[in-house]
Parts: sequence; structure tokens; C-alpha cells
Amino acid sequence: MVSALARTRSRGAAMDVEELLSLLAVASIAVAAPVLSRLTGRIAPVPLVVFEILLGMAVGPSLLGWANPNHAIELLSEFGLAFLFFMAGNEIDFGAIRGRPLRRAAIGWSGSLVLGVGVGLLLAPGLDVAVIVGIALTTTALGTIMPVLRDAGLLARPFGRSAVAVGAVGEFGPLLAISLFLSGRRPAEALAVVVVFAAVTGAAIFLAGRGGHTRLHRLVTETLHTSGQFAVRIAILVIVALVTLSIVMGLDMLLGAFAAGVLGRLVLREASDADRHLVESKLEAVAFGFLVPIFFITTGLTFDLAALTSSTSTLLLVPVFLAALLVARGIPSALAAPPGATARQHAALGLFGATALPLVVAITDIGVAEGVLETATASALVGAGMLSVLVFPLVALGLLRPGPGRTEQGGRT
Repeated sequence: MVSALARTRSRGAAMDVEELLSLLAVASIAVAAPVLSRLTGRIAPVPLVVFEILLGMAVGPSLLGWANPNHAIELLSEFGLAFLFFMAGNEIDFGAIRGRPLRRAAIGWSGSLVLGVGVGLLLAPGLDVAVIVGIALTTTALGTIMPVLRDAGLLARPFGRSAVAVGAVGEFGPLLAISLFLSGRRPAEALAVVVVFAAVTGAAIFLAGRGGHTRLHRLVTETLHTSGQFAVRIAILVIVALVTLSIVMGLDMLLGAFAAGVLGRLVLREASDADRHLVESKLEAVAFGFLVPIFFITTGLTFDLAALTSSTSTLLLVPVFLAALLVARGIPSALAAPPGATARQHAALGLFGATALPLVVAITDIGVAEGVLETATASALVGAGMLSVLVFPLVALGLLRPGPGRTEQGGRT
């Protein structure tokens, strides 16, 4: 009996060590990725998430097999995805993009949905698969293009506001579509649930936007440099609360995470600039210094390279889906450019709008879990999303780069 107990403990310890080694590999990639991104940035500005995914693939089961996704990593990955959408909602200044930018972006996304489902019907057998593919083709990786726009000094300009509007609608629209069409409910029932969720979150956002949170701001200020860290703790509470509400209501958790970001921004709107910037930097540290990288690395770990390369036809789906992103998402996004935009700016906005990945991963995961989408097709869609993140922002920045006879943002001198 003693020896059997010892063997059981030994097996448990071995499993624990294996999980810890996988977690160590993930942490190592999180450190190595920005170093590689910095080094290659001298030649071409490759987005950080590309390195995180590729390194995850390299050490994962598809190639070297040094790390395997386990419960701890997958749980942290889920939090990372939620935080990614929280930060997306938190960074959007709806006051800056309201009016024409937001209206044109919404019209463009509606066109993207029609085109996306149409492309899905051409490429996939059955309406269920076409809807999943179509919704995936309407997404925009706002969390990926925001840093690119910020670093290029475009956020405060009309082009940047249009790009943010396209990205905001390209994240919120698919989340709404997921809740309506992929929830497993009848459309009328799903719509009723979404309306109730919108009413609850809308009421919270209305109360947050009314102002008068003096005591809350004072507590935030008093704990910014203490172990209390009230601002960070309440942000996490809001995320967990709205994510829990969305899950309990049978909606996608990312809808709750996105709404939490919008709510968090409104609560801190009247805080001092110094306090607000400090809180934002702390939230960015939690998100992009810890949780979000784990999501992208886990995407690489779980990427089914064998399914993607199992046949030539499956492999050819990657460039086909990449072109589909340009048609279904890029063309409608290009039409949302600000008045007086040049042809280069229209094309650049289309490329930014067609940059997609996080929601593509989430949507294809739903499709595979429901048994509707084949793993190979899902891998091809994710592969196209990875290429879009790698290629489209670089080309877009090249189009906006000053040249002979052009101003800084591509307009004529």
C-alpha cells in the first residue's frame, strides 16, 4: 500500500512538473517575443503578437513538443482574451468617433456581414458553416491596430479616428452576431437575451457617465501607490461581473469584457489626467505584461499545424481566406475613410479594417466545439488571420508613408 501511494504521488508530482515546465515555456516566450520584435523592427515592424503565436507553435505539440496546453495555461489564456477585449473597450473614445466615423463604420460592417456570409456559402458546405466563416471574416483586430496607429501618431487625426471607428465596430459587431447566431438559441429568444443584457450594461454605463464619482476618485488616488490598488481591483471586479453576467445569460463572454472596458473608461473620465494615465498604465501592465501574451502564445500552442498541412486544398485555403478578408472586410472598411481622403488612405483603412485575429480564434473555437467547423478549416482561418496581422498593417503604413509630392499622411501637397 505504501509503495502504491508513493507511486501515485510520484505520478502526480511528474504531472505537476510537466505543467510547470509548460508554464515556464510560456513565460519564456512572453519575454523573448518583444526582444525579437524589437530586433526585427529595425528591418520591418512585425507586430508582437506574430512572434508570440509563432513561438507558441514552435514549442508546442505541432513542432518541438516542449510545452502542452494544460488547465492552468488555458484558464490564464481565457482571462487574457477577456482582458484584451476589456482594453479594447477601455481605449475607445466614443466621443471622438461618434457621428460620421461611427456611422460609416457601422454601415460598412453591415456590408461586411453580407459579403462574409456570401463568401462563406461559396467556400463552405452548409449555411451553419457559412455563418461562422462569414462572421469571422467581419472582424477587426482593434487591439492589434491601436498600438500601430498610436506609434504612427495617427490616433488624433481624422484618419486615425476613422480607423478606430472601423475597429470598434469590427469587434462589437461580431460579438453581437456571435450572441445572436451562435448561441444555440432561436433568433427571437437570442435577441431578447441580448436586449436584456444591453439594458443592464446600458444602465450601468449611464450611471457611470453621469459623473459625480468624487469619493471613488479620491479612493483611487489614495491607493495608487499602496498595496490597496483600488482602481485595478475594481476594474477586475467589473470584468468578472460582466463576463459572468454574459455567460449566465448564454452570451459570449467577450461581449461582457468589451462592455466592462467601456464602463471602466466612463468611471474614470472625470479623474485627474495624472491619475487616469497612471491607472491606464497599471491596467496595461496587467493585460499586456501578463495575461494577453498568454492568450496569443496559447493560440500558437493549440494551433493544429498537422490539420492545416494535411492536404494541399486545405493549405490553399489560407491565401483564399486572406483574400476573403480583403474583400469582405477591407472594401467596406475603405469606404469609411474621412472626407477628402486620398486613394492611398482609402486602401490603408481597408487594410487596417481587414486585420483580424483574436475574434477569428474565438469564433473558430466555437465552431469546432459545436462540431460545425472542421479543424482544418478553422486552422486555415486562423492562419489567414495571422498573415493579416503580419502583412496588412505593414502595407497600410507603407501607403501612408510620406513620399514625393505627398504630405505626411498621404495627401497631396
